[in-house]
Amino acid sequence: MTHLHLLWFILLGVLLAGYAILDGFDLGVGSLHLVVAKNDEERRVLMNAIGPVWDGNEVWLVTFGGALFAAFPRAYATAFSGFYLPFMVLLFALIFRAVTLEFRSKRPESKWRGTLDFLFFLASIGSAFLFGVAVGDVMHGIPIDAQGNFAGTLLGLVTPWSVLVGAFTLSLFTLHGAAYLHLKTEGELHERLRTWTWTAAGVAFVLYIFTTIAALLTLPQAKENFVRFPLAWVLVAANVLALANVPRALFLNRPLQAFVSSAVTIACLVALLGVEMYPNLLPSSLDPKWSLTIFNASSSEKTLGIMALIAVLGMPFVVGYTSLVYWVFRGRVKLGHHSY
Repeated sequence: MTHLHLLWFILLGVLLAGYAILDGFDLGVGSLHLVVAKNDEERRVLMNAIGPVWDGNEVWLVTFGGALFAAFPRAYATAFSGFYLPFMVLLFALIFRAVTLEFRSKRPESKWRGTLDFLFFLASIGSAFLFGVAVGDVMHGIPIDAQGNFAGTLLGLVTPWSVLVGAFTLSLFTLHGAAYLHLKTEGELHERLRTWTWTAAGVAFVLYIFTTIAALLTLPQAKENFVRFPLAWVLVAANVLALANVPRALFLNRPLQAFVSSAVTIACLVALLGVEMYPNLLPSSLDPKWSLTIFNASSSEKTLGIMALIAVLGMPFVVGYTSLVYWVFRGRVKLGHHSY
């Protein structure tokens, strides 16, 4: 192993965390779209809360896929062959979300807007759930043979464990979206979202406990790296404290702190996923020796070095642009003639 292998493992984690945090609240807003908003104006407020930023948030997922392809092509090939149909469903769900956001306000008819509202709601829930199911499958291990090929079936990817992780991911993104909306709205909708954030925090915390217990019972390898890297327990403590701080921040009427706490919770969970997986990218459920790791699935050292140079030059621009967009569109949502 060289430092470049570890560097790109960490950078993939950063990209995944960036996507989960930024597009996570997008998906959370969509999952609340039909249950929180009572009328057309409130639904427009919800859409305009993410309108200026949703497309930029999804770039993090595209960048993650590109980085995985370039840095660890064998893992990319196996993952996309095994998860081809679920990934296509996820892609269409993300496309439907984009279509509903851009076309909902183009016509005034209630039937038109109601149909697109439902598609936006359904696509958001489906995307968040499928994202979690895929993470659960990777954590548990997928059937990979000695040649690194996927040797399973589509139905084999749907297990009680993966469904539980999918439900937990959906609840966490819903909490993140509710905290974001509580920060961006005002008036009666703002107060209603405070209650929904409380509820979402409770559901997420319960599913967090169940998921943790299930991981300890069904994933014996999950504990091995915590023995090797005892500092990882700091992440566990930070994760629990960040999640618990969401209701505290709501009680103190600090919506920004609640949103930051939910973001830290997601970041810690992605970091813990990396600790649990290391050095595996795709563990094999058939034989651990057939797992695809950051060593046997990587590109050449020269390729990793060139990519690292590009990342060093490009990442400041990405972070700077993202920060600028959020600064420009800070504050409460105000509807206007050019709003969604």
